[in-house]
Amino acid sequence: MQIVNSIGQALFTSFSMFWEILWPLILGFTLSGIVQALVSHQAMAKTLGCDGPKCLTFATLFGIASSSCSYAAVALARSIFVKGASFTAAMVFELASTNLVIELGIILIILMGWQFAAAEFVGGILMVIFIALIFRLTLTPKLVQMAKTQAERGAIGRMEGHAAMDMSVSGGSFFSRLFSGRGFTAVSHFFVMDWASVWVDIALGLLIAGALAAWVPDSFWNAFFLTNHPTLAKIEGPLVGPLVAIFSFVCSVGNVPLAAVLWRGGISFGGVVSFIFADLIILPILDIYRKYYGWKVMGYILVTFYVTMAAAGYVVEFLFEALGIIPSNRNIAAVTEGVQWNYTSILNIIFLVLAAILVIRFIRTGGIPMLRMMNTPEHDMAHHELTQ
Repeated sequence: MQIVNSIGQALFTSFSMFWEILWPLILGFTLSGIVQALVSHQAMAKTLGCDGPKCLTFATLFGIASSSCSYAAVALARSIFVKGASFTAAMVFELASTNLVIELGIILIILMGWQFAAAEFVGGILMVIFIALIFRLTLTPKLVQMAKTQAERGAIGRMEGHAAMDMSVSGGSFFSRLFSGRGFTAVSHFFVMDWASVWVDIALGLLIAGALAAWVPDSFWNAFFLTNHPTLAKIEGPLVGPLVAIFSFVCSVGNVPLAAVLWRGGISFGGVVSFIFADLIILPILDIYRKYYGWKVMGYILVTFYVTMAAAGYVVEFLFEALGIIPSNRNIAAVTEGVQWNYTSILNIIFLVLAAILVIRFIRTGGIPMLRMMNTPEHDMAHHELTQ
C-alpha cells in the first residue's frame, strides 16, 4: 500500500506540474508556429555561409524563429551545414533554437519566475558569443572537413522529416500572410508538428520530476548540492548542472520541470541555468552527433558545449547576484501546492479550445500524413503542399 501511495504521489506531482505549464505550452507553441509560418528555411544555408558576426546574428535569429525540439534543431543544423552554412553558424543555430525560443521563456516565467527566463535569454546570448570565440580559437579546417564528409553520408538521426518541412508562407504583407487561409494552415501544422516532436520529452521530464520530487528526500539534495556551503555550491552548480542533464535523457522544454525540482532541492542559480542549457548534450543527442559528424567531432562538440554552458552559468550567477535579482524563494507552487481552481485552470480551458481549433485545422488540411514523415530522412521526403 505504501508503494502504491508513493507512485500516486509522484503521478499527482507530475500532473500538477503539467497543469501549471499547459496553457503556457499551448501559447508558446502557437506563437512559435506563427513565427515559423512567416520565416522560410530556403535562404538559411546561403545566409549562414560565414563565421562572422553578421552570419552568426542571422543564425541566432533563425534559431529563435525555429522549433524548440532539440532533435529537430540538430537535424536542421546538419541539413544547412551540408547545404553551405558554416559549421559555427550551424552550431549557433542549435544553441539559439533550444535556448532562445518563445515557448521556453513563457514556461520558465510561469513555473519558476521571470528571473529564470531572463537568465535563460541572457545566458543564451552569452553561449552564442562564447561558442563563436572558442570555435575561432580551436576549430580546425581538418575537423570541419571531417564533419562535412561524414554529414554528407546522410546517416539517419531523429526528427529529420520534421526539420526538413518548410511550410512557411511567402508573398504579401505580414498580416495578409498571417490571416490568410494558407497562413492559418501553416500555423496549425507547425503547432501540431512541434507538439508531436516534443511530447515524449515533456512527458518524460514531468514523470522524472514528479518521481524525484516525491521520492528523493531533501537531505539528499542538500548534501549533493552543498547547500550548507554557499560558496562551494556556487562553484559546483554550473559544473554539475550539465552533467545531470547529460544522463537525464530529457531535452527541449521537457527539462524545465526537472530544473524546478533541482532548484527546490538546492542547486545554485547558475547550476539551474546550465542544466537547462545542456539539452543539446544529452546521451541520445550525442549519439546523433556521432552518426552525423563522427566520433572526433562529437567529442569536440561535447567538450566545447559543456565548457560554454558551464561558463554561461557562472557569468549569469555572478551578474544576477550583482544585480540582486536571484530569487530566494525555492518553493515551486506546482510541486508543493497541487492543482487548484484558479486563473491557471481558467486559462488552461481557454487555450485547450484554441489547441482544438488548430488540431482540427491540421487534420482537415492533410496533416495526418505529415506525422508519418516526421522521422523520414530528408532526401526521401516528397514535397508536401499545404492546402487552403
